[in-house]
Amino acid sequence: MSSLKKLASATMWYGVSSIIARLINYALTPYITNQKLISVSDYGKMSLVYAAIPLLNILFTYGMETTYFRFSKSGEDSKNVYSTISISIFITTILLSILLLNNVQFLANIAGVGDLPILINISIFIIVFDTLSVLPFSKLRQDGRPIKFASAKIIGILINIALTIFFISYCPAVLKENPNSLIALIYDPSTNPIVYILWANLVQSIFTFLLLSKEVLSIKLKFNVTLWKQMMQYSWPLIIVGIGATINETFSRQMLSWWLPGSTALKNEQIGIFNACYKLSILITLFIQAFKMGAEPFFFKQAETGNPQKTYARVMKFFVIVITTMFLFVALFMPIWKYFVGDRYWAGLSVVPILLLANMFLGVYYNLSIWFKIGNKTTAGLFITLVGSLITLLINYLFIPSFGFVACAWATFFCYGSMMVFSYVWGQKVYPVPYRWKKLVAYFAISIILFFCQKALSLISTNTYFILAVGAVLLAIYIRFLLLVEKKEFQKLPLIGKYIS
Repeated sequence: MSSLKKLASATMWYGVSSIIARLINYALTPYITNQKLISVSDYGKMSLVYAAIPLLNILFTYGMETTYFRFSKSGEDSKNVYSTISISIFITTILLSILLLNNVQFLANIAGVGDLPILINISIFIIVFDTLSVLPFSKLRQDGRPIKFASAKIIGILINIALTIFFISYCPAVLKENPNSLIALIYDPSTNPIVYILWANLVQSIFTFLLLSKEVLSIKLKFNVTLWKQMMQYSWPLIIVGIGATINETFSRQMLSWWLPGSTALKNEQIGIFNACYKLSILITLFIQAFKMGAEPFFFKQAETGNPQKTYARVMKFFVIVITTMFLFVALFMPIWKYFVGDRYWAGLSVVPILLLANMFLGVYYNLSIWFKIGNKTTAGLFITLVGSLITLLINYLFIPSFGFVACAWATFFCYGSMMVFSYVWGQKVYPVPYRWKKLVAYFAISIILFFCQKALSLISTNTYFILAVGAVLLAIYIRFLLLVEKKEFQKLPLIGKYIS
């Protein structure tokens, strides 16, 4: 159990700190979606910008975060690896940012915000500072410094929230009472409010970077060309993997703006509704992010032990147990979760269970992907991601005109599902891991069946309390079932094991 304890500890410290930071950030969703100052159409525009940022983040970092963990653990001089990657990222960040700044209007038109090119300007600087913070954060994870890691993440988010509320609520209220207030020097009521939301994000990125100044200043002016070439050979497929993953995860918003019929305002409203409802898959998404933060360095270190495959299989089992439980926790209690977004966005609630399942598939894929990362077969990940991207593009292209954002949800579902299956089949041939796949499929199937049981019973009564009561009973049944089937495994767990009899 020592290896699982290490993963649990890593997930707790690094992952949970990220979860807390993301939760605080997600707290802005109900605030923003309930603000009358921000229309559904404007929220859609903001969603388009935030959908494009992850793609550019991938280009700016070009897989070097994973590469850092891969080479730092393989006996290379860790400081040499850190400095070489940092210098590389610093140079490419300058070059790419200059290129983007010289094509702002073109990028704004592509992103669907041609009337607000300032959003692209601000986004470029957000990407710059986020990119320069990636390696310092990775170094904190590699060096085992969770307190500073968590502090930098959370403080930055708190600054973002404070500034967002300041711009969206405080400034308009003050100027309404006193138009000659000094606030007028920094706030213009005629400016679209989503511009100020991005300004708040930029300040967060800058401040977070400054908090990591010690790690930045530890970079030595030493660039190992031979080592850099080796790392680039490993990382270049990860660029395509990252771009494909971004297309699969966030580019559905852009596809809606391209292929959804109707006016621009109508398109932006549909994008805003879909984006708000996408965030209702928050628990599973956040857990997957937490797990990934802790698991990536753990898996690389575990590969050096005698029998890592057995550990990977056990990790997968516990992972599936957690995400299937989370699926039911969200899907069965949708009458409560829907208040996370404003009622103007409830038209999209039907896609939430589909997106929850899609993100479960993505989480399993992250577990499975270890075979090509530790085996230096990153081109396999490239191929799998491209297949997923083609599925996303094809389904969205064919069905968005008729079904709108519902098509996006199903595209995400089939994309991640196919990537999961491809990775499992291919990985078992190259790097066999004794996954208890029959049991894992059963857990997925049972959780989905329980969800449909609630849907069927809700036909008897639409009373909210009845639906919630049914959900509570079904969730309790599933947890009891897991405790019976996995009793011996749960008894071995730290902290909670002694309470399971």
